[in-house]
Amino acid sequence: MPMKTVLQLGYGMQGKAALYDIVKSPLVSKVILADASPQVLEVPKTPGFEKVEAVVLDASDHKSMAELMKKADVVMELLPGLFALPVARLAAQVGVSLVSSMYFVNPGEQNPEKRQAQKRELEQIHQEAFSKGITILQEFGMDPGIDLVLTQNALGKLEVVEALHSYGAGFPEKEVADKNPLSYKFTWSIIGVMRSYLRPARYIKDSQVVDVPADNMFMPEHTHLLEVPELGGSLECFPNGDSTAYAKLFGVEKTVKSMGRYICRWPGHGAFWSRMAKCGFLNEEPIKCGNVSVSPVEFCASLLGSQKQFFYEDDERDVALIRIDARGYKEGKPVRVINQIIDKRDLKTGFTSMQRTVGFTVSIGAQMILDGKISEKGVLSPIQVPFQPFISELAARDIVFTSSEEHWDGRLDA
Repeated sequence: MPMKTVLQLGYGMQGKAALYDIVKSPLVSKVILADASPQVLEVPKTPGFEKVEAVVLDASDHKSMAELMKKADVVMELLPGLFALPVARLAAQVGVSLVSSMYFVNPGEQNPEKRQAQKRELEQIHQEAFSKGITILQEFGMDPGIDLVLTQNALGKLEVVEALHSYGAGFPEKEVADKNPLSYKFTWSIIGVMRSYLRPARYIKDSQVVDVPADNMFMPEHTHLLEVPELGGSLECFPNGDSTAYAKLFGVEKTVKSMGRYICRWPGHGAFWSRMAKCGFLNEEPIKCGNVSVSPVEFCASLLGSQKQFFYEDDERDVALIRIDARGYKEGKPVRVINQIIDKRDLKTGFTSMQRTVGFTVSIGAQMILDGKISEKGVLSPIQVPFQPFISELAARDIVFTSSEEHWDGRLDA
């Protein structure tokens, strides 16, 4: 197989893990690494990294980006979320395959017209990518990403699905969580975390759709506890995202009676952010503060980001939890399937579990496109990624998948 060139856009926390992984690939002879920060030029001079050609690139400079894309066999897009859809559009125009960990249709967009416009644009990108014989794989990180692959597998073990609960979360180990008042430390974009805390959600309970306003996601009536013995305690779980959209994606909307997608945190976290959301601290719209205008959510992100207590020390580990709980019937018998991954920071490399499950996953996706394991064309969802080859790639990176099937007692709720 001819050696390939990869273009990596973005060299943030997840980008560093993606680069570490992709340079090891025997399929790849060259990696063009592009980022807006001059720090991109300070790539490690260790074995494998001689493949890397680093360039400074403004992500809004589409002309220069297109020229780099023309040199690549696949693009790994690890830029801030607002660039995801425009970069996918550019890749389709150039005719180069792409993997992104981001949503192309913003789940936080509350304007229906804008959301529909994004969906129409995504369909146009799909048509162009399909006609040019390229693959654009979206939402291929941890959550979304690994969770969707695991869900598709779990549903394949049931003939009728009545309950489906999906958990995707990153948080500190229990002993680390007690070291600050939020019981939380950051492993990805702080502003991204803040924005995910003011996002409308929708879940299904007793066959009825429950709409959760953006500032209500942490309210007690929408919260439940999850026991995960391997983690040493109970987790608070909050709805995050539109479950009805995923019910349609997985084709279970006619049978599912209870369904939700959740983030998890250690107890107490939600009560704090519920008050913050209700008080307007997570709002985007700038307010006057003296002689300047300040966005409340950007202020919150800057305030927390300026404090050492909210970041991991070298000997502290974070946890990534991906858990799919599917319940229904197989051959007329009630069955419960639990697919799960628990990953922790690798103290040897220093990569957090969030870097591993996002950055490594993007790299795996790029390599699966290069070697033909992902061969469908157009815009793809993670549910179209072949399960066993992907799980084998995760295992090769010590990201361990477990699965269990047991008798289902008929209980629907999470």
